[in-house]
Parts: sequence; structure tokens; C-alpha cells
Amino acid sequence: MAVDSVLSSPLGPPACEKDAKALQFIEEMTRNADAVQERVLNEILTRNSQTEYLKRFKLDGVSDPETFKNKIPVVTYEDLQPEIQRIANGDRSPILSAHPISEFLTSSGTSAGERKLMPTIKEELDRRQLLYSLLMPVMNLYVPGLDKGKGLYFLFIKSETKTPGGLLARPVLTSYYKSEHFKRRPHDPYNVYTSPNEAILCADSFQSMYTQMLCGLYEREQVLRLGAVFASGLVRAIRFLQLHWPQLAHDIRTGTLNPEITDPSICERMGLVMRPNPKLADFVTDECSNENWEGIITRIWPKTKYLDVIVTGAMAQYIPTLDYYSGGLPKACTMYAASECYFGLNLNPMCKPSEVSYTIMPNMGYFEFLPHDPNSSRDSTRKLVDLVDVEVGKEYELVITTYAGLYRYRVGDILRVTGFHNSAPQFHFVRRKNVLLSIDSDKTDEAELQRAVENASKLLKEFNTSVVEYTSYADTKTIPGHYVIYWELLMKDLNNSPSDEVLNKCCLAMEESLNTVYRQGRVACNSIGPLEIRMVKNGTFEELMDYAISRGASINQYKVPRCVSFAPILELLDSRVMSRHFSPSLPQWTPERRR
Repeated sequence: MAVDSVLSSPLGPPACEKDAKALQFIEEMTRNADAVQERVLNEILTRNSQTEYLKRFKLDGVSDPETFKNKIPVVTYEDLQPEIQRIANGDRSPILSAHPISEFLTSSGTSAGERKLMPTIKEELDRRQLLYSLLMPVMNLYVPGLDKGKGLYFLFIKSETKTPGGLLARPVLTSYYKSEHFKRRPHDPYNVYTSPNEAILCADSFQSMYTQMLCGLYEREQVLRLGAVFASGLVRAIRFLQLHWPQLAHDIRTGTLNPEITDPSICERMGLVMRPNPKLADFVTDECSNENWEGIITRIWPKTKYLDVIVTGAMAQYIPTLDYYSGGLPKACTMYAASECYFGLNLNPMCKPSEVSYTIMPNMGYFEFLPHDPNSSRDSTRKLVDLVDVEVGKEYELVITTYAGLYRYRVGDILRVTGFHNSAPQFHFVRRKNVLLSIDSDKTDEAELQRAVENASKLLKEFNTSVVEYTSYADTKTIPGHYVIYWELLMKDLNNSPSDEVLNKCCLAMEESLNTVYRQGRVACNSIGPLEIRMVKNGTFEELMDYAISRGASINQYKVPRCVSFAPILELLDSRVMSRHFSPSLPQWTPERRR
């Protein structure tokens, strides 16, 4: 029942008084976006005026936007790496931030094959928590009754390390889930999970997933929404159910916990959950032993109203799979965030995935936008544009200044302006800049793929064979998804051609050349399957060029695409495949950072 109209919001009638205050806050921030941005920049520059970085550019305590833009350069991670490394090595002087760096958040973007280290400060947790607190009040506008059940969310922590100077380095969500903000969050009837904290906080991915799935099955009649951070995570959870339902059904039937679950805190917590339920076990067996898994989500969790997953950007490739498993349930993309900063939220979360737009919350950081020309490989030389001055229909690269000490930092996200909510712009996420391949949280660019192909092709030299051309695509029809690389070879000695074993080793050599995020997905998270090389007939890439020219490409400007997704091109390539080869083992990966 909506609260009194005095507390109502232009976004719609709030579900409760708490929601009304959250919606009012969104309205206030977006109505006054320009003033909020100026205040945020003033706060950042004033508090950090004595940092080494700002003093280097002689800002001299000035905090107005024009002076800031004239004196502080736009930078990339590589520009800041020396300062970040000093902090990582133990230098506690105010280099980037006047507030002590509390930890590093490891970005899924990569630099020289390693995760980027993003400095953060303790108060950023408050800022992130604030954005989280706005999500359900918006969702409640579109989906009533979410306080009458629970959410089945598959949430996980990942490995964390310490830098030489003793600071933690871990993914942003691991930092949040391990924080008191999450562990001691107040009860909210609109935001109750089936997964116990003990399962979410278990570092063993099998034990964590198994326990979360088991709890979700026990509470199947209460589940109103299913979610994971990325679409790939939810697909992986369904695949896990396909593989492990016999043991899960056994546990439910007998009320005993799988002996592979050994984490003491999980065992203790599950002692309160486990109970024999033969009827539920029979139901799980009947549904999961059926070869047809179409609509399995709504068959097992019949009250599910939507899926809460990110399906924008590279995650859009999972939409058909999720539609198959869920019978076409709505997919809500609720927020837009990164390791560097949390940015904004989707004020229309039940829209189609192709129509998702995120409203930037101007209190989260200071935002600028570099005009991006999708038809040019060069950066625009035009001046950066303020948050409120972007133009609908145009594309921009996001540039941020944060409380934690990033100044005019290029995030690498390409966004298209779709409109405004009050004076705050709304953006459609187009893609990560320069990212070619992605299955989960991995990001492989063209240069990295080229290097991997070069390293793998060294194994062909003794056979007087070389790679003539190649392209790639992210195959998400398999679970987990995997990279597919198409190779056309030039064999100068047909009597000494490389064997299947050698070509399989080429797959592994490519994986060894890819970044640590990819290798972690392969080794520790099982979120990426073995890399595959598909050998195509000689002349295949000429046919590819002929096809492109027939569709209007210029023969003078044609370049072989290093990644393809267009169905007719994939069909052409697959029709020319002579053999398929897979990585025979896991690549090397260790949670320790390489120095």
C-alpha cells in the first residue's frame, strides 16, 4: 500500500516510507545535477589539495572546475601506475588521496596481463552502500509484493592478496560482501536472500555454489527473483544444477549435507536448514532428470517474477540462453558500477535489455565525457564535456574524478546518451573500449589476442607452418562459455604437418598468454571453458572478404575482423572447418600477484 502522497515521488508511488525517502533523494540529486557535481569536485579537490599528485600540477588549493580542467591532465591507468605501485609497496604519504588508502580494488580490466589496482578509502563503502539502498525502492515501483518472498542470488567472493606494503587487493564485490555493511545489513523485507552469508563468504566456489543452490531449492516456493552479478553467473548456476542435482536431491531426501561440504561455518548454519523432505526431493528429481530444460527456472521456482542480472555489453550474448531457461522472464539490470567508482542506476529496470539506460547519480564522483567517434580509431581531440552538457544520441568515453584519488581518469567505457531524468543524463552502455572477447569478467583486447596467436604459432615453426589469418568469437552456447579462434594455416611441407597434439598445445599456449583474469576464470572459478582452435580450409578468409565486399565494404579499406558475431559470417567460417582442437589442460594461475 502506497504511503501518504506527501511522500510520493515523480517516479511513482513508493511502497513504504523508507522507499519514499530514497526516491526523493534520487529526485533531489538529479534535479540539481550541475550543482551537485560542482560540490563534489570542490570536496574532492579541497580535501586532497595537499596531495603530491595535485601539487605536482600546481593546482594550489583552487577547486573551481575551469582551473581543474586547465591544469590536470586526462590519464589512463598506465599514467598512474608509478604512484599506485608506490602505495602498494608501502608508501603511506598522501600521494593521491589525503585519506589513507584502505585497500586496492582489483579491476577486471587488465594491464600487462595483470589486474589493475584501484586505490580506495573506507568512506567509499558508505557511498557504494548508498547506491545499493536505492535499487529496491526503484524496483518496488515496477514489481509489487517483493516483501512477500525472497531472492535467490548466487553471490561469491574471489581470491584476495596483499601488496608488498601489506594492503589488501581484492575485487570490489569481495570487498563489499566481506564488509560490515553487508554482513550486518539491517533486515529489509523487500531484500531477503535465500543464500546465507556463510555460503556467500566461503572462498571455495564449489561449496559456496552447492550451498546456495541447496538453500534455493529448500525455499523454492518463497523465491520471487533469481539473480547473479552477471548473466554468465546465472547461466553457470543452472549448469551446476544440471550436473549436481542427484546429490542435491539426495541431501534433501535424507536431510543430510553432502560430505564434500566441509566449511565449518557452512556446516553449522546448514544444520539449522537441513531436514528430510522426500516430496521436494522427488520433485527435483522429476524436473532435473527430464532432458528438456526449457523453462527450468520457472518450473522449479514458479513464483519468479524476474531475473536480476547484468545483460548489457558483453553479457548480452547470454540473453537467448536465459530466455530458454526462464521462459522469457524479464531481466532487470539495476545498476552501473566499476572498481573505480559506482556510477548510477536504472530507473526503468523492467525494460527490454536493448533499452537499458543508467541514470548517473551526480553525488558518486565527478564525471566528464570524452566525445567518441565510433567510426574513428583515434580519440577525439575535442574538449571533454560536463555531465549535464552531453547530447542525446552521441557516444562518449567516461572520465571520472573520485574521492579516493583518481583525477580525470579514463574508465574505458563507451556510453551513448539516451535521454535525461531531470538534469541528469541517462546512458546506454555500448561496450568496453578496445575489448574484443569476454565470457565472464575477463576482457581480452586485440593486442592481447594477437600476442597470444604469435606465441602459440611458435609451436608450428618446426613444421614449417604459419598462421595466415585468424579471427575469434566468444561461444556462449557451451556452459561455461569459451573462446573460439579460427586459424587458416600455410603448410609448406604437407608431409610434416602439425599433429592434433601440437595443435592442442597451441590452444594451451594461447591461454598461457592471456591475462590473469582470464586464467583465474579457467582455473579457480570454472567460469570459462577450454580455448578452442578451429582449423579452416585454405581460402576461407578470402571468402570472408568477398562476403564483406558483397555487403558494401571497401576492398581498399577491408581488414579481417579479429572478432566476429554476425551469424552469416560464423556460418561461413564453420562450414569451412576441417578440425577442432581444445586446450588439453589448465593454464598456470596463482592468486599471488606477479612482480
